[in-house]
Amino acid sequence: MPLIRIEVLKGKSASYRQQLGDTVYEAMLGANVPLNDRFIIVSEHDIENFQFDRSYLGINRDEDLVTIQITWNEGRTVEQKKQLYKSICDGLAKSPGVRPENVLISLVEVNKANWSYGHGIAQYVS
Repeated sequence: MPLIRIEVLKGKSASYRQQLGDTVYEAMLGANVPLNDRFIIVSEHDIENFQFDRSYLGINRDEDLVTIQITWNEGRTVEQKKQLYKSICDGLAKSPGVRPENVLISLVEVNKANWSYGHGIAQYVS
């Protein structure tokens, strides 16, 4: 189960935010995430609460930066992760039109015992 957190600067339309979630979810399916395993939180921030370096590592970012943090089960290869990054970036360039320079992705890998889908049960290890 991935838990996806997408952060943007306040002022994006509901349609834009929906497209972000849809596009990231589609890329996740290509990384062997089960169908319907969709848990996405899109948050907007005022400019004073959305701080980032506009040129870190020589990449020119602007106020349209989209940060994506994916918490998911450990075990995928470096190549699978690279493909996921590319799929997300390419997909967001198409819809809703995010420049590749403005896509920052962070993966957090956890053990399957670290999830409870509900009822206070660790479903993956019960």
